Amino acid sequence: MAIVTKPLTNTQIKQAKPKEKLYTLSDGGGLQLRIKPNGSKLWLFDYKRPYTKKRTCLSFGSYPDLPLADARRKRDEARGLLAKDIDPQEHREEEARTNESAHSNTLENIAAKWLKVKKTKVSADHAADTWRSLELHIFPYLGQVPIHKISAVKTIEVIEPIAAKGSLETVKRLCQRLNEIMVYAVNTGLLNANPLAGISQAFQTPIKQHLPTLKPEQLPEFMSALSLASIKITTRCLIEWQLHTMVRPSEAAGAQWSEIDFDSSLWNIPAERMKAKKAHTVPLTAQTLNLLELIKPISARSEFVFPSDRTQRKSTNASTANMALKRMGYGSQLVAHGLRSIASTILNEQGFDPDIIEAALAHVGKNEVRNAYNRADYIERRKPMMVWWSGYIENAASGNFSLAGNVRQIKARIN
Repeated sequence: MAIVTKPLTNTQIKQAKPKEKLYTLSDGGGLQLRIKPNGSKLWLFDYKRPYTKKRTCLSFGSYPDLPLADARRKRDEARGLLAKDIDPQEHREEEARTNESAHSNTLENIAAKWLKVKKTKVSADHAADTWRSLELHIFPYLGQVPIHKISAVKTIEVIEPIAAKGSLETVKRLCQRLNEIMVYAVNTGLLNANPLAGISQAFQTPIKQHLPTLKPEQLPEFMSALSLASIKITTRCLIEWQLHTMVRPSEAAGAQWSEIDFDSSLWNIPAERMKAKKAHTVPLTAQTLNLLELIKPISARSEFVFPSDRTQRKSTNASTANMALKRMGYGSQLVAHGLRSIASTILNEQGFDPDIIEAALAHVGKNEVRNAYNRADYIERRKPMMVWWSGYIENAASGNFSLAGNVRQIKARIN
């Protein structure tokens, strides 16, 4: 005849006194109260592991922190698992691992891992801008939420105030970046599906606005304004350098002396400084070499052609040219990136091969084979085009407005 265990009572538990050796009181169904000589009371669940049938104990917690009713509830849950051949101890450990994973796999932590991969494909400035936008608009509200709990509804609620202000370009970029993060989470096994797919459909589509630039016939007026502007000689050199070389503002501002090949008259920009992460070579003309001759006495001790005003150890900021253009009164008419548009427009109007122009602008197409051919073949064909373009700029600066065409006079004035 099986022994029937009489259930414990709260009074019995409270009155249980410690003895010289630890002992247990049984409540039935495997639930035991272990009482130690120091007076502490610990709830244990005594059971046989599924399959192996080895006996073991699982701790539920101490009394009175865990009262009798709660201990019995935990016992019943454990017995329910055993009925399904699930080991309660292994189940607890799995839940702990899941909770720990959820805590570490927050949106912010996963975004950091995603950005580490993305940094290999974009410029440092672009990566920094991406992270700043997430820090400003997303992380304060969703950063510590486990990735598997991120929902479209909650995310849209976070972004809606930005859309209400009319910042639709910011909304578009945030939706794109959040989707990229979620796709990364899916591809790394953290999610089964992207919960944010299509959230951009909840917002208006921004009207594409081209960056402000000048018409070709306005170039002479601009060169005149540049010559009269109250800006530093290094900033003026930077603006003319970017205009002649047709590179992006960050690429121009970060130019290093080690990248200049004076023997071959080439500027070799490494891949890590380019937007598309592909090395770019710029043929240097007589005018661009003149600009280097002019700036060299100022920045020869720095590794950067256009060093920062504060320290020669850093390059000037990529926004330096934009700030100067605003001070010149061109804030609504032209941004530094628009200098590339001027070049593209004029060169296309003059009938230069569009592919050569695109190569000079470092625009990368989707056809990798063609891109490789372009890099190998177009450098020689770009040289005469760059010479023509520098000459055009110099001619536009009628009245000796161009630094590149008046190095000797300007150097004499500086000295």
